[in-house]
Amino acid sequence: MRIEISEKNCRASEKLIGVVNKKVSRLEKYFDEDAVCTVYLKQESKFVKTELTVQYKGNMVRAEVAADNFYDAIDEVLPKFEKQIYKHKTKLESKLKKDAFLEKQLFFGEAELPESKLVKTKTFSLTPMTTEEAVEQLDLLGHSFYIFQDAETGEVRVVYLRAGGDVGLIVPVKKA
Repeated sequence: MRIEISEKNCRASEKLIGVVNKKVSRLEKYFDEDAVCTVYLKQESKFVKTELTVQYKGNMVRAEVAADNFYDAIDEVLPKFEKQIYKHKTKLESKLKKDAFLEKQLFFGEAELPESKLVKTKTFSLTPMTTEEAVEQLDLLGHSFYIFQDAETGEVRVVYLRAGGDVGLIVPVKKA
């Protein structure tokens, strides 16, 4: 597994880089050398944010935490990431290392999360509108996301609230 470290609004010390590499390398028990693990370290005004993303065989597993410092953040993001792997065990089992689930070891002895289940299905009609109009609807409804049909292209789009309060746009692309 290849580990890449990116920084925003900060400069990681050699000590921090060493700690990140050492702790993240524990995830190699799940992934072959094809996997790319990106650790994103971001300094916010009053806290730091650490995001851990692994891209592997067409799948992406991601976890993000905010903490007072990067050392605490890396200690918190690893168990959260591992819980994601176990949560989606059946989906990922065919793509992860052959023996990835032989031993169930959560970091720091944390308890396993219960399985998620679908409890509601909602249908609605898509309304053609601009991205700006969709953002207005998002604000008016007080939702965390809003699905709409792009007025120009006719394609489905999603606007969503990001953790910092900004708005993001999801534009699906068809696989070739």
